[in-house]
Amino acid sequence: MISKAQFNKELDLIIANAIREDVGDGDHSSLSCIPKSAMGKAKLLVKDEGVIAGVEFAKQVFNYVDDSLQIETLINDGDTVKYGDIAFYVSGASQSILKAERLVLNAMQRMSAIATKTRFFVDLLDGTNTKVLDTRKTTPGIRALEKWAVKIGGGENHRFALYDMIMLKDNHIDFAGGVTQAIEKTKAYLKKENRDLKIIVEARSLDEIQEILKTKGVYRILIDNFNYEDTRKAVALIGDTCLTESSGGINETTIRKYAECGVNFISSGALTHSVYNMDLSLKAV
Repeated sequence: MISKAQFNKELDLIIANAIREDVGDGDHSSLSCIPKSAMGKAKLLVKDEGVIAGVEFAKQVFNYVDDSLQIETLINDGDTVKYGDIAFYVSGASQSILKAERLVLNAMQRMSAIATKTRFFVDLLDGTNTKVLDTRKTTPGIRALEKWAVKIGGGENHRFALYDMIMLKDNHIDFAGGVTQAIEKTKAYLKKENRDLKIIVEARSLDEIQEILKTKGVYRILIDNFNYEDTRKAVALIGDTCLTESSGGINETTIRKYAECGVNFISSGALTHSVYNMDLSLKAV
């Protein structure tokens, strides 16, 4: 996984680009009718229910726009919220609050939706040893926020991007000439480039799993689009040789059944690509 420094760099890039996109050469709506010296206060109002996420990111946004803004936090990331709750107050220059408003709301609404859905999936697996993973099926440009939200909701992050973990999927295997060839070529590449990256290999059948197991050095086997019976067989075949992960159209009605097959992880793109934003508002006090 990426380092904390790399992750923070991603956040800085997101904020800078979002403010550039939204503000451009100035927030002329505020500049035209609100004096620069005007001071104000606003509250982050929850108009929905679920798991709040993005409070800490909001603080970073406000600090980027104007480091003199003051934040009074009432609810923290990961807390359960209901209609009418107030997550925080922000006070300071009115122009600065308004300049940051849309980025704060856009980010928090989406992050809270992702955290809420993740918590729902995590709760469905209560009592099992299976963990929920996200995927790279994220919104371009804000992956760091969406993966942060998954963590806030109690899930785990898969690889962050193409550069921090090897994942050999069906196309890699087919283009490489087979699963054994793909793994061996990957190990040779890592040795040549002096890179220490974990290797995940997707298996499409029990036969492919047996072939993967003959090759050392695989960190996790992705048991992709298997039914329950074959998933149980796959887990038994793999044993303690490496970790196991199920994926492929798994939803709230099937996730626990797959967990009960004994897999270590279940990955779901739906955590980030199929959510409805939480209703939040920033209102003047």
